[in-house]
Formats: sequence, C-alpha cells, structure tokens
Amino acid sequence: MFAARQVFATAQRRAFSASARQATKVAVLGASGGIGQPLSLLLKLNPRVTELALYDIRLAPGVAADVGHINTKSKVTGYDQTPSALRECLTGAEIVIIPAGVPRKPGMTRDDLFNTNASIVRDLAKACAEHAPEANICVIANPVNSTVPITAEVFKARGVYNPKRLFGVTTLDVVRASRFISEIKNNDPANENITVIGGHSGVTIVPLLSQSGYSLDGQALDDFTRRVQFGGDEVVQAKAGAGSATLSMAMAGARFAESLLKASQGEKGVIEPTFVDSPLFKDRGCDYFSTNVELGPNGVEKIHPIGKVTPYEQKLVDACVEDLAKNIKKGVAWAKENPGN
Repeated sequence: MFAARQVFATAQRRAFSASARQATKVAVLGASGGIGQPLSLLLKLNPRVTELALYDIRLAPGVAADVGHINTKSKVTGYDQTPSALRECLTGAEIVIIPAGVPRKPGMTRDDLFNTNASIVRDLAKACAEHAPEANICVIANPVNSTVPITAEVFKARGVYNPKRLFGVTTLDVVRASRFISEIKNNDPANENITVIGGHSGVTIVPLLSQSGYSLDGQALDDFTRRVQFGGDEVVQAKAGAGSATLSMAMAGARFAESLLKASQGEKGVIEPTFVDSPLFKDRGCDYFSTNVELGPNGVEKIHPIGKVTPYEQKLVDACVEDLAKNIKKGVAWAKENPGN
C-alpha cells in the first residue's frame, strides 16, 4: 500500500508540474450516481483538474463534501437541482461529463433505457448549450448511440453545435477488450490496447484483433467478440439486478477525460476511441461513428479510418453500421419530436 501511494504521489507531482499554470474546471452531471461517484473520486485524484463541479438531482453536495476531503489541490463544489445551481456548475467548465441516467437491470438492453435517459440527456444538453457551449461534452448516459445524436440536435437547435467538441465515451469497450485478450494470452492487460470501433452497444461494438497483432480462430474468436460486445450484460447479471457496469465505466470515463486534458494542455499524439460526428459512414446513414481519434486543444484533431480488416471483421463492421444507423436515426427523430420547453 505504501509503495502504491508513493507511485501515485510521484505521478501527481509530474502531472501537476506540467499543468500547474492552467486552471481546468471539470463538471460532472449525475455525480451522485453509480458512475458519478467513483468518477468524481478519480477526477479528484487527477492533478490536471483544478476545479471539480458536481451536479445531481440529489446528494451532489454530500458527494462533493466527501471527495473534497481528499488531500489533492483541486477545489470541489456540489450543486443541487436548481436552474441557478446548474448554471453555476457549468459556467467556465472546460469538460462536462454526463453519466446521468438510470442504470440497466437484468434483461434490459440499452434501448430499453431510451425513453427515460433521452429526456434526462436532452435537458442537461440544453443547460450545456446555454452555459457551456464551448466545453468538451462527454456523454456516458446510455444508449450512447442515441444520446450523442440527441445532444447534437439540442446544440444545433441553439446554433452552438461544434462537432469537434462532442464525444460519446466508448473507452470501456477498449478497456474490456484489452482485459479479455490478456486473459486468453496471459499478458499484462495494462500493456494491451485493442482497437474497438463502431458504437457502444451489442453488435455495434467491433473489436479489431487483427490490428493489434492477435489472431483467434473459430469458437475462440466468436466467444471473445461476443464477450466484448456484451460485457455489460455480464456485469448486470453478476450484480443480480442491483446495478450495472459503474466502476469500470467510471475508470473509462476518467481515462478519456485525462486524454482530453493532456491534449488541451499541449501534449501531442493523444489518441482515444470515441463516438463522434464522423465522415466514415455518413453515406450509409451513420453520421456518428467511433474510431481512433487524435485529440487536440480544440477537441477532435483527426479522425482515423478503420484501416485494414479481415473478412470476419468486415462482417462485423457491416452488421454494426446497419444497426448503428437505426440507433442514430432514433435519437435524431426523438430530439426533433420532443424539443421540450
């Protein structure tokens, strides 16, 4: 334990020395939920974050008081459910992360969550468009394949949409794929970085093992692919209805936020997979797609193509695009039919 604290302290000092002159405010909308609390904890431990703003419909001030006692330099403030509090929370934020929404339960798909979470995301997106239109908006709330298009439509309706600043967080799919292949190959998962493209649910999640130098065949390949695509179900079932993938998702969200911060603070070559406004499959109805994206001070710097794939992977891509186009269309249609107040 002492050695772990030493390693963390060293990492803190190095990162802080690189970013001490830059004030960075990060807002978490949905901070008291199953993802929001561990995400807030991890962000409090990140020395690149100088101010942490936590909002939720309940308990956010309590979460802020709790993580605020951690002995790192960032200031933490909790905000309750009032329009003025939400405005204050968002004002000046460089990054806004939205894990708000209801979790999945056994037997539920991400689409089952749609009607409830769609309204939550729409209303939070409105506040972001009004009070933090130039922030990097990171959507975790499921179903990401539809909530990102909903967020985009809200921003478009208000004339502040910037495709370089809107991200669907799909990092968990890479984290899972890297962990799962390490179990098969008996490698250190920390050194794995499997390419995963597409969307963030079921068959829209496409791991590209061939691009990571691995080759599985037959049932082993099918099993690996299915586990990556439906890893969330594994967690929901293991928690017996008491929750979904919250801790691993919080870690993935914190990792993506760290990449955005590194890029905004001048580090070059920062690449993360993320679900963004992409030209790759627009001709097939997919205005948004996740591939490796190079990040920069202005958000999206470069969208990488999917690259060379095997025939097996091409079939996965085709199935992904067909399903993903429907998810995106559903989100766009819902946003236009339900503009809210």
